[in-house]
Amino acid sequence: MLESVKIARRQSEIRQQLSELVGKPSPTEDETRSMETLDAEYRTNETRYRAALIAEDTERREAGADLETRAGREWEDLVQGFELRQVALALSEGRNLDGRTAEVVEELRSQGGYRGVPVPWAALEVRNTVSSGTPDPISTRPIIDRLFPESVAGRMGAQMISIDAGAVEWPVTTSAVSAGWAATEGGNVAGPTQYTTADRALKPDHNLGVQMRITRKALQQSGAALEAAIRRDMQGAMGAAMDRATFLGTGADGQPLGVITGAATYGITVTEVDALASWAAFRAAVTAFMVANAATGPAAIRALIRPELWDYLDGDLITGTAVSEWDRLTAHIPSGNIAMSSNALAALAGDVLASSALLTTATSGVSPVFVGAWGAVDVIRDPFTDAQSGGLRITALATMDVTVARPVQLRVLTGLETAVSGG
Repeated sequence: MLESVKIARRQSEIRQQLSELVGKPSPTEDETRSMETLDAEYRTNETRYRAALIAEDTERREAGADLETRAGREWEDLVQGFELRQVALALSEGRNLDGRTAEVVEELRSQGGYRGVPVPWAALEVRNTVSSGTPDPISTRPIIDRLFPESVAGRMGAQMISIDAGAVEWPVTTSAVSAGWAATEGGNVAGPTQYTTADRALKPDHNLGVQMRITRKALQQSGAALEAAIRRDMQGAMGAAMDRATFLGTGADGQPLGVITGAATYGITVTEVDALASWAAFRAAVTAFMVANAATGPAAIRALIRPELWDYLDGDLITGTAVSEWDRLTAHIPSGNIAMSSNALAALAGDVLASSALLTTATSGVSPVFVGAWGAVDVIRDPFTDAQSGGLRITALATMDVTVARPVQLRVLTGLETAVSGG
């Protein structure tokens, strides 16, 4: 029993005894002394009661926080023990799932419809093994709020949102509420500014799939080797496709509308540099971020460039010095904030080869890009197509979408020339 409850009960008993004593017109000396003793105990208990409430409030907060996170920790523990090897064997041989793998599959099926075996997104993440070779499944990222560890979208600050079913909208503030001084004594301050929001919708309209052929030899290999191979293949193929769609998705042929391709639709500022790439071009964009109150400085900016642009900037030395344009760039934007990818950005093109770059920043904890993933990865078996060779085909299906939170948190630079002739 809580100490505060015990004290409250004792206070109630004291009040009852005092009410009996004070009702007597002429109490005896013993009754008078008893009233004084009870009164002193009551005052002391009041202090103890307040102290007990303060102490127990901290305990309640800690217990509440534990209850809020316990379900997430229990689910993470289950997913850490998920074995893709069991999924492959269940699809190929009809073997029953067991252990934590069976619990995860049963939970996912209870929340959504799947034609095959549902696989949680976290199961595709890289896991470490101990030197003895015994699997020790340790997830390197949280279950929901991050993309795959090597994802370019994750490095650029995109947030992965797990959605059970239906479309989801994220209201984002778009108004510019400002403060104003009263011009005179007793005068009114600046008039009311309307507070507005824009809804950024994520809809389950885009399905991503990968097909894998598992040969009979692969099926006969050791469990750990097969699981690692399947995980690497699924992660690599789906991660690359998700990255490319996040930035270069066409919005047609089943693809979501990517950030760079849909810059005009999303309202993202596009700056046409059309000159030799340099730190000055990036500096102008960083300055625009700060003027718009979207970033506090260059260190808050993330940049996505092509490897060819890095090659040019690193070799472009300032006259009379050993300092390159790349050195100037990384002196302001940390190198850890710069991602290089030939998959997420279009190839160099033009008479003078030029590329694009994307700059992002997170404002007030709001990610610049949302990537929605519905449910889990649906794994479906096809034992017939490769039946003659004893093989198995597995199709993994995922539903995802991309949207931009606030366009002011992104900027696209085009026409960053590398002074290499395309002819």
